[in-house]
Amino acid sequence: MFIEKSITTEGQQWYYRKAGKGRAVVLVHGFAEDSQVWNTQQEFLQEHFTVIVPDLPGSGHSTDSNTNWSMDLFAKGIHAILEEEQINAAILIGHSMGGYISLAFAEKYPHQLLGLGLFHSTALPDSEERKNIRKRGIEFIREYGAAKFLEQATPNLFSEESRKERSALVQTITEAYAGFSAESLIGYYEAMILRPDRTEILQKIPQPVLFVIGQYDATIPPDAVLPQTYLPAFSFVEILNHSGHMGMLEEAGRANQLLYRFCDACQSVAQSY
Repeated sequence: MFIEKSITTEGQQWYYRKAGKGRAVVLVHGFAEDSQVWNTQQEFLQEHFTVIVPDLPGSGHSTDSNTNWSMDLFAKGIHAILEEEQINAAILIGHSMGGYISLAFAEKYPHQLLGLGLFHSTALPDSEERKNIRKRGIEFIREYGAAKFLEQATPNLFSEESRKERSALVQTITEAYAGFSAESLIGYYEAMILRPDRTEILQKIPQPVLFVIGQYDATIPPDAVLPQTYLPAFSFVEILNHSGHMGMLEEAGRANQLLYRFCDACQSVAQSY
């Protein structure tokens, strides 16, 4: 069972779910998703930890009252949730854009971080090529709408194996998020384009860092992430051999186990502080 809550901070409404007990783990979803993308992981981890899963503003049950967004603004929202729950420190696990937000949190609130998980994510900023891809995506959304954009984009987040052997899953996810507003998707893209290089955070962070890499991730490929795994003092590296960019769904059981091991390790490190 989980408790549903909401707060308003920095002019943004945040809905979130909370379940379990023990050390706090925050699961931060990515672009064109909501908290439900983590359902399997929440159900598993809540048996061992306090699990908080928010909907970012503009996603799920959180309204999109303002799309002047940034990774820093979203990090402030997660901090406000922890303050509301009287949680002094937490492990943050972020998928894709959620990883960018988690890195922003690590920069702004380093003493409130027990561990950082980059789940198909990167500390690097957008390259010029990537910025241009996002800008073309914005133009497409404005011309054809969010549903048409996601219909074309979502299947490409999965590995070829998943698209062939788990086509029902791919279709379910594509349909589940077809209702996103164009304004939200554009706001997320604009915020990602503007985000800074945060590799320095990885060089300085004393807490453990988890890198989850999809072998067939075309969005953030292994070659782009593996060099970053040498930057932190304590790195955990997991490669999902059957996944593209959606490992929490494509290899849910393995994702559960690797997140548990990482969170358990973070808990042991925290006890030694």
